[in-house]
Amino acid sequence: MQLTKLERFDKSVWSKYQMYNSIFMTLPFDDISDTGTLLPLFAKHCEQGFASLQNPTQILDSFFEQYFKEPSQVKKQDLLFRFIQYIERQVVLFDAIEDAAFPIINNLDGRGTLRNVREEAKDKDKFEELVTYLEHFKIRTVLTAHPTQFYPGAVLGIITDLANAIEQNDLDLIRDLLAQLGKTPFFKKQKPTPFDEAVSLIWYLENIFYRAISNVYRYIDNAIFESRELENQIINIGFWPGGDRDGNPFVTTEITLNVAKRLRASILKNYYRDLRALRRRITFRGTTEISAALETRIYNAVFAEGDQESITAQEILEALL
Repeated sequence: MQLTKLERFDKSVWSKYQMYNSIFMTLPFDDISDTGTLLPLFAKHCEQGFASLQNPTQILDSFFEQYFKEPSQVKKQDLLFRFIQYIERQVVLFDAIEDAAFPIINNLDGRGTLRNVREEAKDKDKFEELVTYLEHFKIRTVLTAHPTQFYPGAVLGIITDLANAIEQNDLDLIRDLLAQLGKTPFFKKQKPTPFDEAVSLIWYLENIFYRAISNVYRYIDNAIFESRELENQIINIGFWPGGDRDGNPFVTTEITLNVAKRLRASILKNYYRDLRALRRRITFRGTTEISAALETRIYNAVFAEGDQESITAQEILEALL
């Protein structure tokens, strides 16, 4: 029987969340069991208090009167802070499960996707019109956000690994990652600089947008343009953090230059990884020397100590061609 989207969500996200969230209760952290037990009671108490038209202070006071015997102000604050910590990690877990289940919940070849557009154009005898349109169509995605909207880099890495572990149903690794998450701070004591904001956003550029845009371009090139040359870039990326010279007084010339260097290093690292994978398949006479030399140049452009080697996009393309 074909499940509805909501039913697939309940099965692949909500049910898994309930199961993996219970692992939090078994983690060997101080007070985590008490926090996990009290949080649902606190949530229910808040709902009832809100329905009774109580204000936040009355709701909190009545909760502590009901479940504690004359708690000190420090104990109250500690518990509320632990609630926040626990909820933050629940949100991360939910994000990871939702990421892992995305292709199950959504039809990646359904209406609105490139594959669907291509098939509809062929069915309606408008394929040439689609090709002509894509020769000129262009979208510019500008990456920008407030620094408070970002998880720290360490947390982003855990989310990625957790989503992969959930896809594989690797319970041991999931438990290890949840334990790691429990000890990983979600905020810094110091306010993030514009450079910190840029570094957080570059993580998405390097780990998500780079692959996604490559896949979109590859599909258009192979499935729509076929034997014709695709000269239009289709997608451009703009990057706001570190370049907000007209609106953010904390963005200095030095920060702008450092962000530009970080962006350059990020894209070259992805090129380096791709080239290493490509060298495993391009092993024919006369090619290995060229690819090895290019790999060395890109490596030196990213990782070399002191003055980094200069390499242009045109030089990379010429070597690949």
